Amino acid sequence: MSKCKITVLRREYYQDLADQYLADPQVGKCPLFKEGQEFILERGNGKDDFWNMMNGKFCSEAWDAVSRYIYAALQGGSIMKGWTNDEKMMIACCSDGTRPVIFKIERIDEMEEN
Repeated sequence: MSKCKITVLRREYYQDLADQYLADPQVGKCPLFKEGQEFILERGNGKDDFWNMMNGKFCSEAWDAVSRYIYAALQGGSIMKGWTNDEKMMIACCSDGTRPVIFKIERIDEMEEN
């Protein structure tokens, strides 16, 4: 059985892009996540979707960017063989180009109990 761990590595903010493109260029870094924040997901407990994370407040844009890796991990598959130095891990980010959040997604393998 596999679990998946999501860790927030960084929250970036590109002021030059915000100044040029955002309606409110002083919006700052994403307020939904904090560096070091962790989430553990398990398959089959009914809580492997973003509605159950952070009391339903996990960003849907972030989930869209990372969910493919999460579901691969939960099914025990290789997340990104040949791209990362560990096929059980991937670094990905949300799609916000002015203030992206960078995540580490890891497959955690556990022995099944009989």
